[in-house]
Amino acid sequence: MNRIRAIAVLGVLALTAGASPALASAPTVRVGGGSGIVFGKGKPVPATGATWCTITTIGHDRAGELVGLTNAHCFYGEDNKPVLGDKVYANKTPAGTAAQPAKTSETDLETGVIGTVVHVSASNPVGSPTNPGLDYSVIKFDKAKVVPTATVGGLTITGIGSPPTPGTRMCKQGQTTGLTCGFMISTSGVYFAHTIWEGPGDSGSPVVLDGKLIGNQWAAGLSTSMNAIVADMDKRGEAGAGFTPVAP
Repeated sequence: MNRIRAIAVLGVLALTAGASPALASAPTVRVGGGSGIVFGKGKPVPATGATWCTITTIGHDRAGELVGLTNAHCFYGEDNKPVLGDKVYANKTPAGTAAQPAKTSETDLETGVIGTVVHVSASNPVGSPTNPGLDYSVIKFDKAKVVPTATVGGLTITGIGSPPTPGTRMCKQGQTTGLTCGFMISTSGVYFAHTIWEGPGDSGSPVVLDGKLIGNQWAAGLSTSMNAIVADMDKRGEAGAGFTPVAP
């Protein structure tokens, strides 16, 4: 009987050892400024053709949470109210280009939900002319599923900076049209205008100059200053406060 019991114990140990690699290889996804995300605005997210936007940046707040930003208007529902608690998935569709924009999305259902929307500001002056805001949202990411990166496509974010003087060349990385560049035109309070092109789904794209994230893009040629967004997160003192982008 002792011999039989010993054999049984060895068999259980062998099965347990065999299961460890499977647990260790749980799916993860790399996310950074320029990555595509999909969501349902409170509704089920389909495998293909879901609404998508672009991550502005990813990093940690002072509470140690892994958080990312994108546009607020991405998470306004049909009733024009923000959808807090919306679940976010990675977009498996490769980023497009200005010549060949991405035309659909593919939800990464294998990795599953990678984040939850925890803050949605007022929208931009175009989407909300009577009550304009900074047009940013905060997503709290699952550290077990998301590997943060400073580099997506042709852009690397090394820190946060200010909008430059008119005529300065800068670029954005978006899910729909990829890397596009243009020139600074002017500033108006917390907003600035430029000639960088974007398409639907590029909303939230990081606008970057010499590695410094200077704004989030919410329309073709229009952005909010990243300094204003960081200041607002610090003032609120909730998720995103004390934000620092992930290091390259």
